[in-house]
Amino acid sequence: MAKIGYARVSTGGQDVALQVDALKVAGCEKVFKETASGAARDRPELAKALDYLRAGDVLVVWKLDRLARSLRQLLETVETLESCKIGFQSLTEGMDTTSPGGRLLFQVCGALAEFERGLIRERTLAGLEAARARGRRGGRKRGMTDADIKAAKLLLADPETTAATVAKRFGVSVPTLYRHIPKARACAILSE
Repeated sequence: MAKIGYARVSTGGQDVALQVDALKVAGCEKVFKETASGAARDRPELAKALDYLRAGDVLVVWKLDRLARSLRQLLETVETLESCKIGFQSLTEGMDTTSPGGRLLFQVCGALAEFERGLIRERTLAGLEAARARGRRGGRKRGMTDADIKAAKLLLADPETTAATVAKRFGVSVPTLYRHIPKARACAILSE
């Protein structure tokens, strides 16, 4: 069982020395260091650390937010590690999935995150329903009104009038015009 460390800072002005020192004291044989925002999905050093790990190894971080920006991202990462028989430790929070108690704590965190996602979804749906009850519709405003579509069809009936001219007149793009008047696209293709 090897302990492999991962240290990350967000900007070049920050230093990973504190994290590296703590990881070395915790027994990490190798430490991967990175300067990248926690929100960035592309973290080459984290990818190298994950590739370096083997079944039975443990990925160690100084603090949970060094590995992931959100609880969801953290859960996904640790679940991936677990599926490869790799443990996870966070020194500051004292989380350790290599022990039964640590796995239980992590599973409780996962259940809480799932519960939170469900609550957010319920609130979102309730808010949308309340808005509909007040007569509001969600989504983007239509590019063309029914009157605009009717007028555009009349203009497009003239073979000399192009779709680009009509679209410009109504302040929409040609694809938007075609979305509202599919026959206009068919006619344009036939006349090419």
